[in-house]
Amino acid sequence: MPYIDGFLAPVPIDGKEAYATWLKQQHAIFKEYGAETVVDAWEDDVPAGEVTSMHKAVAAKEGEAVSFGWIVWPDKDTRDAGWAKVMEDPRMAPDQNPMPFDGKRLIYGGFAPLLITD
Repeated sequence: MPYIDGFLAPVPIDGKEAYATWLKQQHAIFKEYGAETVVDAWEDDVPAGEVTSMHKAVAAKEGEAVSFGWIVWPDKDTRDAGWAKVMEDPRMAPDQNPMPFDGKRLIYGGFAPLLITD
């Protein structure tokens, strides 16, 4: 059964190109360690909510957009082993590859699929 990691991040709008460049490096590393699919998307139709919203979830500030991404792994064991390798990889070190957004407001988590429809 596949396993999925999901992410929401607030990214400076004027840093979109730098973010895309950073993501290309991230995708390659995750694929190297077993990820099947890595997707990142830039907000396009993300409504403001009165009680909750994606913008509120990441405390997006003026001039920031929400990025939504996910990684599909073949299974949880591959994901756990892959993440361990990712975290040890020197290419992921903050001084070598700093995040072009405020990582303190990144929301992420692992998910076991409930339903998959092709």
